[in-house]
Amino acid sequence: MKVNVLKKEGNEFKIEIEGSSYGLCNLIQKYLLEDKQVDFAGYDVPHPLASSPIIYVRMKGKAKPEAAILDAVGKVREANDAFGRELNRVFKD
Repeated sequence: MKVNVLKKEGNEFKIEIEGSSYGLCNLIQKYLLEDKQVDFAGYDVPHPLASSPIIYVRMKGKAKPEAAILDAVGKVREANDAFGRELNRVFKD
């Protein structure tokens, strides 16, 4: 997986995630939209056969979009870890 910065201007940020899917981008968008400093967050998959979705974030005020993306990715990681722990618990029963 590789991340390319497509746009970085003020409170707007657009990145392309090569080798990703709708699932990861949907989770990142979910957590971005929970952030009160995020004005807009979305993603697009320009072509269904090319797994290089684009995530776009626009912040309110002078908040940094990079920080919001890193926070959202951290929350995705935490949710993934919690899911793994729950699966381990269920499979042990």
